[in-house]
Amino acid sequence: MSAAYTTTATPNAPSAIGPYSQAITANGFTFLSGCIPLDPATMKVVDGGIEEQTTQVLKNLTAVVEASGSDLSKVVKVTVFLQSLGDFAKVNALYAAHFEPYKPARSCVEVAKLPLGVLVEIEAIAISK
Repeated sequence: MSAAYTTTATPNAPSAIGPYSQAITANGFTFLSGCIPLDPATMKVVDGGIEEQTTQVLKNLTAVVEASGSDLSKVVKVTVFLQSLGDFAKVNALYAAHFEPYKPARSCVEVAKLPLGVLVEIEAIAISK
């Protein structure tokens, strides 16, 4: 029996650091796992603060969306996890510029901790192909 979904794996984004896929496509949608600011070449957290980390997260997210056969114009829902909502304005500015002119539905929440002590993680849902 064939799987009811397909997985996405690209070397242009960090490999999964746990038992999960970078993305799963099923029933016309691609569900992206949370992207954190790892450099895919080194698998290390990028140097810098919230702006550098957000920039890397958005690069990683874009790489996975594109590897799945979709693109940013088809992203319909995004969830942003921040270690501190005090970083919201900086993240929001980078996010808006990255998705311009698209404005997917979005939630943004503050969390106590994120993997590897990073400051930001972003997950998304896109319409597939």
